[in-house]
Amino acid sequence: MTKKAKTARNATLFALTWPIFIEILLHMLMGNADTLMLSQYADDAVAAVGVSNQLLMVIIVMFGFIATGTSVLVAQHLGANQDEDAGRVATVSIIGNFIFGLFLSLLLFAAGPAILLMMGLPEELLKEATLYLQIVGGFSFIQSVLMTIGAVLRSHQFTKDVMYITIGMNILNVIGNYLFIFGPFGIPVLGVTGVAISTTISRTLGLIVIAFVLFYRLKGRLPFSFMRRSFPSYELKSLLKIGIPSAGEHLSYNGSQLVITFFIVMMGTEALTTKVYTQNIMMFILLFAIAIGQGTQIIIGHQVGAKKLDEAYERCIRSLKIAIAVSTSMAVIVYFSSRPLLSIFTNNEQIITAGATLLLLTIILEPGRAFNLVVINCLRAAGDVKFPVYLGILSMWGVSIPVAYFFGVHMGLGLVGVWIGFIADEWLRGLLMLWRWRQGHWREMSFVRRSKEDQLA
Repeated sequence: MTKKAKTARNATLFALTWPIFIEILLHMLMGNADTLMLSQYADDAVAAVGVSNQLLMVIIVMFGFIATGTSVLVAQHLGANQDEDAGRVATVSIIGNFIFGLFLSLLLFAAGPAILLMMGLPEELLKEATLYLQIVGGFSFIQSVLMTIGAVLRSHQFTKDVMYITIGMNILNVIGNYLFIFGPFGIPVLGVTGVAISTTISRTLGLIVIAFVLFYRLKGRLPFSFMRRSFPSYELKSLLKIGIPSAGEHLSYNGSQLVITFFIVMMGTEALTTKVYTQNIMMFILLFAIAIGQGTQIIIGHQVGAKKLDEAYERCIRSLKIAIAVSTSMAVIVYFSSRPLLSIFTNNEQIITAGATLLLLTIILEPGRAFNLVVINCLRAAGDVKFPVYLGILSMWGVSIPVAYFFGVHMGLGLVGVWIGFIADEWLRGLLMLWRWRQGHWREMSFVRRSKEDQLA
């Protein structure tokens, strides 16, 4: 093992988290750049892209089931000083997610328009939503490989490399948006189609660069040749054992969001546009907890692999306290800045007023969401992947959707009722996840320990 690799494994939470924070911020800025620039083109275009992105998020979550398994397994193997096993897992995950991503891209290109029709999208939004979905979705296999390589680099604690690549992708995306939306130098104005092309090109170039960085950082530790000798059934089984339950929780969340989006479509295009603008702003609050959760997951994966279980327990609790404090503070700041922030996207007074009300409710929502983002990542890093899925499905579909429908549609509260459903779901799940962590069942679930027992058997 090189000195460089050893140094990388001793990184602190802050050293790991700030590049992840910047990376996620830039991913969000990429989405917000699309929304902000399209808002200068047409509000209907914003709504069309917003609905298409809900479907694309479901696909990205499905890509994530291998990427998530990769992150957990590589971190645990590295913590246990099993570098060869970590390399094999990384290799299988990259090839596997490429094949899976290609299949889903073709499926989305063919079936995406029919799904948009089933969602009852208004006629004026259907054409542009379909164009965006087919272009971005048809090339979404690029995102699957990007996610997997990013997970490998982060598990090796090279979080800054992924951050720098994301910066470059964002710059390219914004330039492309500007060219295709505003049409300088005689370039044709393509609107939603141009945004889709810009997104796809920036991701493609990002993939080329991140692949180069991967081979530079881990040269000699990615044994692609072993894939030719035999089918990697053990590694693939290990990835699926961690990844499928983990992705199940995310897939359930995005599926429930699709159902709730259907409720909002029933409320009208203005409500849908308000939801898109408000959630774009909320993501800037959310990213703090996401970054802390992901950084903590890397550390706990290494600690569990090294059997430092008491240190892992305390790390989760400390990270949770930080995430709650930061999320709540940011929610308050954003609420008091809500009208100027919403005015960046639109001058529609009804949308601004409704969005400000939702951002007030977000002060209650975000601390509950911080529980889930941090503690679920901790449970997953320790190998306790099934409990969050079972509880998540029960809460999202048994609490979030019924409450959102009852208050939002039946009682006529509109988006306020939907936000009440979000709050009930996040707080219930968050408190139960903390209870699960304190119970300590995860102490016996280290994947590295189980894999050794399986091999001996």
